[in-house]
Amino acid sequence: MIQPVILEKLEELPESLQIEVLHYIEFLIEKHAKDSTQAESTKKRRVAGTMKGMFVLPLPDDFDEPLEDMKEYME
Repeated sequence: MIQPVILEKLEELPESLQIEVLHYIEFLIEKHAKDSTQAESTKKRRVAGTMKGMFVLPLPDDFDEPLEDMKEYME
């Protein structure tokens, strides 16, 4: 566990530096909260079918016919 190590190191610091550590922790908490809310707001949901009809390829007339390379396996 990392928490006991952090607490042990924190106790070794003078009070003025402990206050700086506290401020940094609060900064990290705020930054994480902002990052997570921004990620949620920028995340867009996909809607099925939005690209329908955009990619239409002409299929050859013999599309369903067996390939020449596969004829021996199809017999």
